[in-house]
Amino acid sequence: MTIRDAVATDIPAIYAVEHMPEFHTFVGTWSMDEHEAALADRNNRYLLLQDEKGQAAGYAILRGVFSGSVELKRLAVVTPGKGWGRQLLRFAAHRAFEDFKAHRLYLDVYVDNRRARHVYESFGFKREGVMREASLRDGEYFDLVLMSLLEHEYRALHSADA
Repeated sequence: MTIRDAVATDIPAIYAVEHMPEFHTFVGTWSMDEHEAALADRNNRYLLLQDEKGQAAGYAILRGVFSGSVELKRLAVVTPGKGWGRQLLRFAAHRAFEDFKAHRLYLDVYVDNRRARHVYESFGFKREGVMREASLRDGEYFDLVLMSLLEHEYRALHSADA
């Protein structure tokens, strides 16, 4: 398993991961054009997780990398339960805090996505609150939990990762 910055030719693989039926409930979806525009924006970084065969096994999107407050916009792995999501999260946090000198890394997650919330909490993210009915999915509004990790918290918990 490897993680690297994604490039434009990776967009079809990222799009395919994102549009897997099992992610419909918890991962937002963009068109290919939206991904291409986001990847072209120098204030964003796409991270691609590849399996041992070099196939896309997941991805993450960091937004606002030069703002000091970086958003983990999306994180998805094709095979949950193998620890790949945690490794991708560790890599994304390292990029945010070490490479981009962020003060804060934040995300939002569906309130009913218990697996993801557990991973984020066990990594050190703190719950900031609930954004009520903030996301429209299949014609229904859902609550999102806003979570963040500050630089000093990251360093205290993950100094061996740096």
